[in-house]
Amino acid sequence: MSGKNDSVDRECVAFRTCPLCEATCGLKITLENEKVVRVQGDEEDVFSHGYLCPKGAALGKLHDDPDRLTRPLIRNGDVWLEVSWEEAFRAVEEGLQSILEKYGRDAVAVFLGNPNVHTLAGAMAVRPFLKGLGSKNLYSASSVDQIPKHVSSGFLFGGPSLIPVPDLDRTDYLLILGANPMVSNGSLCTAPDFPGRLKAIRDRGGKVVVVDPCRTRTASAASEHLFIRPGTDPFLLLGIVHTLFKEDLVALGPLEEHVNGLNEVEQLADPFSPDIVAPVCGISSDSVVRLARELALAPTAVVYGRMGTSTVEFGTLASWLVDVVNVLTGNLDRPGGAMFPIPAHVAVRKASGEKPFQTGRWASRVKGLPEVIGELPVVTLADEIETPGEGQVRALVTVAGNPVLSTPNGQRLDRGLASLDFMVCVDFYRNETTRHAHVILPPASPLAQGHYDAFFYGLSVRNVAHYSPPVFPLENGAMDKWRILYHLAMIVGGRKAEADIKTLDEFIIGQMVEGEIRKENPSLAGLGKKDILKSLQQNEGPERMLDFFLRTGPYGDGFGRSPGGLSLKKLKENPHGIDLGPLKPRIPENLRTASNKIELAPEPIVGDLPRLQERLHQESDEALILIGRRNLRSNNSWMHNLEILVKGKERCTLKIHPEDASRLGLKTGEKACVSSQTGAIEVPVEITEEIMPGVVSLPHGWGHGLPGTALSVANRYSGINSNLLADENRIDPLSGNAVLNGIPVAVTPV
Repeated sequence: MSGKNDSVDRECVAFRTCPLCEATCGLKITLENEKVVRVQGDEEDVFSHGYLCPKGAALGKLHDDPDRLTRPLIRNGDVWLEVSWEEAFRAVEEGLQSILEKYGRDAVAVFLGNPNVHTLAGAMAVRPFLKGLGSKNLYSASSVDQIPKHVSSGFLFGGPSLIPVPDLDRTDYLLILGANPMVSNGSLCTAPDFPGRLKAIRDRGGKVVVVDPCRTRTASAASEHLFIRPGTDPFLLLGIVHTLFKEDLVALGPLEEHVNGLNEVEQLADPFSPDIVAPVCGISSDSVVRLARELALAPTAVVYGRMGTSTVEFGTLASWLVDVVNVLTGNLDRPGGAMFPIPAHVAVRKASGEKPFQTGRWASRVKGLPEVIGELPVVTLADEIETPGEGQVRALVTVAGNPVLSTPNGQRLDRGLASLDFMVCVDFYRNETTRHAHVILPPASPLAQGHYDAFFYGLSVRNVAHYSPPVFPLENGAMDKWRILYHLAMIVGGRKAEADIKTLDEFIIGQMVEGEIRKENPSLAGLGKKDILKSLQQNEGPERMLDFFLRTGPYGDGFGRSPGGLSLKKLKENPHGIDLGPLKPRIPENLRTASNKIELAPEPIVGDLPRLQERLHQESDEALILIGRRNLRSNNSWMHNLEILVKGKERCTLKIHPEDASRLGLKTGEKACVSSQTGAIEVPVEITEEIMPGVVSLPHGWGHGLPGTALSVANRYSGINSNLLADENRIDPLSGNAVLNGIPVAVTPV
């Protein structure tokens, strides 16, 4: 066993980073007879220090799940046939090439699911496929999750990936909006053991305040919890901004010379005084003023907002205002505030001739929705499939996604998928989406593939790096995800299915090396392309790319000229990870705006504020407002197929306050009909004072049991798809993000 994995010792213990959520916890995996018998937290891990949640403990169950596909499948009517990889890729070639030749590139759409970013292949090998396809019809789970934060960061800082994270380990005051990190394990904030980090803030005399329509697990552990009406976070934040200016509490500190638009923000906030916003958001004006003062006067402070501030009708405005408050209180880019990580695999460069961030470089064919960071809003995918005409989507490729359950009004998309001429899915389950595929290409088990969290180290509350070699060799007939994606890249690029992907692999690494040489990366000064490629030849695919990025990155060994620096070899020699130190101030070097300053009042965001101001004068109706919720045992819908994660008390329930339940005649355990203008569902009732009056809550990711799926456990715990109540026509216009929270609903007894 030790010969197969450098991190497996003689006692058959492997160390690995968990790939199931953003926390990147270190795992200690005990093996017997090449079987996982126990998964524990790795106490020696430099970042997680032994913390583990139930999802990580279930990783072995995923590896052994009999429903997990290990060989390609081709569908013939309602019959699924297991075939060789050669047959599968030939079928993909025939299905895609005919559509590309007849209808053009945009006739083939791509959907990238959330689990894709939790893999090294997803970070390194998807791009060649997308570039080879050249379709404008790219969609992803980002537009039902986090796109507003990318948009606001793009306008503020010049880059959609320049997302500041709360410096949890040094802050004195943490204000959390619309997030439940003790359950989600953090989102756009990579921080293993969030419960321990929040406790540490309070233990050192700091304060944690949670603003949420539900008294979540995080809210219960906080110093203070304030209920807020769903979707009204921008009003609260503007009330705070208004107070900061009115009470002369704005103090930018070292940021002052790096900020444009300060006066504009003061004028924009003027109509939103605490007395004006209080009735809208449901938080008293005194509390709004107090929060502003506490943020401004704390030694260090930071505001952190997530899903509840993102998946709503003003998602981009809320995301923008989170960082505006951090700037105005002098807490951006300083220890204890909101800071920018320095990931090991990303070269640090000063801005030079950067193109300004923009959206809408193209638009969707049917509704004219703007492109954002290279993709279109997934809410319009069904439109593009169902609407005839030039450019109609006739084929779809999904990679680790289940949009039938994860997107608004999924029943419409479900019908659209059934009408496609061709569909291919890279997925190891036959789920509610992949059941429509003509070909399913299953990647190998996560435990049989190398792992490095390329996306999440860019959002980490501490600079660290880990690499996890495969725990197991590839199963008989299995294929690495990156090889599958490279085969697809070759096919859409016009090559035959049997073409050797080695040529593509060599071309890609060669292009990368040439690109860094042209950019005059100092790590490569004096080195020639041949010498560099020779130094990288012991790896292939994503591992070779990662080695190159590490060695030319901010902590790299410079191909031997910085002894002790990072390389893939060094990460392999340190199975518990390498601690690269706390976050450091980075402004102005990391800014990518045309002015090389923080643009506090970007024109597109300012242009959306009148829409928010109109809401100040709208009368609220009597409808209940629906919000989602998370569970520690669930991150993506496929996790519901692991018995260890779904057994026990039923989780797919409608949480409702006792006052509302009494008024409507609802009782715990009985079913209620929940209806919106889009659909209606029946769900068991759970009466609790955890939820504020006027609000109801349903979890996301459920709705299993559809014909043609092969999820034996999930189908027994089917639950209800809450997104059937979401309207695909309701979006945040700046980002195109779906509105999944703040949905008006009617609730009646069944």
